[in-house]
Amino acid sequence: SSGINAEWPLRPGEELDILMIFPFTSESKRMGIIVQDRKTGDITFYMKGADVVMTNIVQYNDWLEEECDNMAREGLRTLVVAKKPLSKEQYEEFERRYNEAKLSINDRATQMRNTQLTLEGDMQLLCVTGVEDKLQLDIRTTLELLTNAGIKIWMLTGDKLETATNIAISSRLVSRMTPIYQFKPVKSRTEAHNELNNFRKHSKEALVILGNSLEVCLEHYEAEFVELAMMSPAVVVCRCSPTQKAAIVHLIKKHSGAPVAAIGDGGNDVSMIQAADVGVGIVGKEGMQASLASDYSITQFKNVGKLFLWHGRNSYKRCASLSQFIIHRGLIISIMQAIFSAVFYFVSISLYQGYLLIGYTTFFTMAPVFLLVLDVDVQAHTAMMYPELYKELQKGRVLSFKTFFIWILISIYQGTAIMYLAIFLFQEDFVHVIAITYTVLVVTELLMVVVTVRTWHWLMAIAQIFSLGAYFLTLVFLKQYFDPVFITSVNFLWKFVALTAASCLPLFIMKYLRKKFAPPIYARLQQG
Repeated sequence: SSGINAEWPLRPGEELDILMIFPFTSESKRMGIIVQDRKTGDITFYMKGADVVMTNIVQYNDWLEEECDNMAREGLRTLVVAKKPLSKEQYEEFERRYNEAKLSINDRATQMRNTQLTLEGDMQLLCVTGVEDKLQLDIRTTLELLTNAGIKIWMLTGDKLETATNIAISSRLVSRMTPIYQFKPVKSRTEAHNELNNFRKHSKEALVILGNSLEVCLEHYEAEFVELAMMSPAVVVCRCSPTQKAAIVHLIKKHSGAPVAAIGDGGNDVSMIQAADVGVGIVGKEGMQASLASDYSITQFKNVGKLFLWHGRNSYKRCASLSQFIIHRGLIISIMQAIFSAVFYFVSISLYQGYLLIGYTTFFTMAPVFLLVLDVDVQAHTAMMYPELYKELQKGRVLSFKTFFIWILISIYQGTAIMYLAIFLFQEDFVHVIAITYTVLVVTELLMVVVTVRTWHWLMAIAQIFSLGAYFLTLVFLKQYFDPVFITSVNFLWKFVALTAASCLPLFIMKYLRKKFAPPIYARLQQG
């Protein structure tokens, strides 16, 4: 045992020995300690916990529930504190049985818990504490941003129903103009069915439901409940255990098909964070558990707005652009190879060999293509000012079958145009077909980067210059592929320009016409 000095108002300097500690768990929702007074030898068992569990442990009283409800309506988190004096014989008997339970091989945790329960009864109620769970800075603005961005928000909390409702309103998760539907406590299938029918008439209202009632609904009417909850502007689940939080995340993923992000700041949120597609942990006074278990760690909730609306949006659009461009880069050379083989009666001859094939995917096009990850369509302040820009992503217009097939058609067109025009314009110099088509191919890819980019970054310009410089060095050193006399002739140069124009000019024209007559939202914002 270890000792502590207790400073009581009426008994200063009292010294106590700690005999045993029972840590807090999310399942028990309480914690306890057994101490002994060094002077008198009195042994006392102290316990504090949530009112929902302590009500059944303390002696009968007529004010506990009322006071807890009053504090909850003010948005305070309540804790009930109680004590129980123990005789020396009672403690020694408990200690013996508890140590036996700790040494048990089979079902040790359950036996320890059952032994502890023998102490938890007929305890003397000491007090009720109410702690204000102060909202973080800019949480109202952040929740409003996320809502305007089309993100559905569910609040999963272990608080009482009144506390959870108060926090939902004060944080603007539920606007003051939005009515709230409190799902009545249900314990049977019939009650759940009747309450779901009542909620169906109020599906446009914010939903507040107890964790136990939610469990009953999911057991009997899982699909129906999720369908109705998805129609609600906001959902608040109170008295929710960590296991239930993770189960709700799995449930939303299963029935909505949408990616789910879980945000938490405590150890109770770890299972929920790990169950989500994207886990965000907030470093706070509750420790680092949520932060360490998450995909992204932030210091304040307000950073979620920028994480989603700026970094998340850019990540999605850049990945979409880069992935489709890489498909185009590989497909265009495949189309050219197919046409080349067809011209020679499908003989298995490679159009580009050795250094040319390697150089195409590395030195000549890699840097400009991969630097598309630096491309942005709007600035950060614009993305935060207009959360509707994030909402546009939900329409799937950036990455879809339509955009995929557009890139496929572009690849087919350009590969076909380069090969057939090269054959037509260079019939007399067909021996130089590799130098002709390869030069046009490399320049076409660099120009396609120009077509794709929306906002230039200085590294993009350097990459373009570097790639062109690397290609010119190739013309000097790889003379087995390129005839210096031929590629510096006027005849080659004008035909090269014609081939490149035929390959890329239609795309530049289409980009200009689209920007002028049907500009996307971000372009209209820039013009405004």
